[in-house]
This record gives sequence, C-alpha cells and structure tokens, in this order.
Amino acid sequence: MPKFKLFANKKGIADQKRNNQYVKFARQIYVEAKKGGPDPNANLKLKAIIANARAIQMPMENIERAIKKATDTGNADNYEEIRYEGYGPGGVAVIVECLTDNRNRTAADVRAIFNKRGGNLGETGSVSFMFDRKGVIVIDRETHAVDEDTILMHALEAGAEDVVVEEDTYEILTHPHELDQVKAALEKEGYTFSNAQVQWLPQTTTKISGEDAAKMLKMMEAFEENDDVQNVYANYEIDDDEMEKLLKS
Repeated sequence: MPKFKLFANKKGIADQKRNNQYVKFARQIYVEAKKGGPDPNANLKLKAIIANARAIQMPMENIERAIKKATDTGNADNYEEIRYEGYGPGGVAVIVECLTDNRNRTAADVRAIFNKRGGNLGETGSVSFMFDRKGVIVIDRETHAVDEDTILMHALEAGAEDVVVEEDTYEILTHPHELDQVKAALEKEGYTFSNAQVQWLPQTTTKISGEDAAKMLKMMEAFEENDDVQNVYANYEIDDDEMEKLLKS
C-alpha cells in the first residue's frame, strides 16, 4: 500500500477519534450549562469542562453552540448520567460512565460491547469497590520546567493528596470534592493543565496477555467510539512490548 494511503488512513482514524471527543464534550457542556448556568465564571464545573475541551483543540464555536443550545428554552433534550460496571476478558474490572437521552439504547449498546469482546455486564457496585474515586489534575512536564520537589510542594500546599510522576506528566491527586479548589490554587502559581477531572483509579491491576489483551483493547476502543460513553476505566495491565505489537497489528 502506498505511504500516502497509510497516512490518509491514520489521519482519518485520528480525525474520527477527535470528532468523537468533540461530540462527548459538547454533550457534557450542554448538560452542565443547563444544570448550573451558562456562565463559566459562575459555574466552575462548566469552566473545567470547557478547559478540558480546549486542551484537545475543540473549536470555540462548537463550545458556544452547545451553551446556546442549553439556554434555548425550546430545546427538550434531556440527558441522564448512568454508570455501568462489568468484567472484560481475563477478569479485568471495567467501569463505563454514560450520558444518554435513551437509557434502553445505551444499555443495549454497552451490553453488546461487553459480550462481543469476551466480557459481561454486571450489577452496579460489582467492580467499583476495586477503584478509588479521585480528582486528577494532569500537568505536561514539557510545559512546566519545574522539578518534582517543587511540584509536590505546590500541590500539597494547594490541598492535594499526592503527586504521581510519569514520564511526560505530573498527575496531581485530590479528594473528588476538592478538585476545583486545588486546581484554582495551582492556577495562581502559574500552572496550566492538559486535563482536570474526577476519575476512577484502580487499586490494583490485572495482568493480561495474548487474546485477552487484544480483546480488551478492542473493547476499550468500542466504548470510546460510542457517543453515549463519556469515560471508561479498566484495571488491566499489558506488558509494554506486547502492547506495542498489539497497537501495530
């Protein structure tokens, strides 16, 4: 296959993923603007969602359109938040957070994704006890030339619980209810963020390989492509070399 064709295919996949993210953020913005008001300065949750959307280059016109839709009294769209829990291949614990205007459609879609990839949908609470609910603030290391001691000091002074140092990022962990407070304090110190939201963090991981690993990645991809799915969390662990092979296949 010609190289330009390969590039076109990759670009098409990347564009589709980005558009999927835009759809999800537009829905979040709509719901939060309708619930807490359309002014980001008076609605901190809306402000945080917009900041996350802008971090992936979501156009302002898309954001403004979602806010305008929320303020339109003639708009009857009504979304509800639903959490699904289940198991993926190899006994991996999975949490799926959805925002939907059709509970039956979403439940059927989520169940089908679990079943098709060797997993099964469970009851609410069946796996969430294996995760901790935390606020996670992500800072790109290349954006801020500060050492680990400095970032840890600023984070703890701001009220954070811990800092996880990754190769490319600092991940600042907070109590879920203190995410906005910590984020605001760090902004005063001059920090910017690539993402800031409440997440489910696994307490332990389940190592998988071979067919289970391939199916798990396909399951995650299917959930991420579904417009109703806002976030998906799983406690799988795949060896780096095998992950690289799977991503190339």
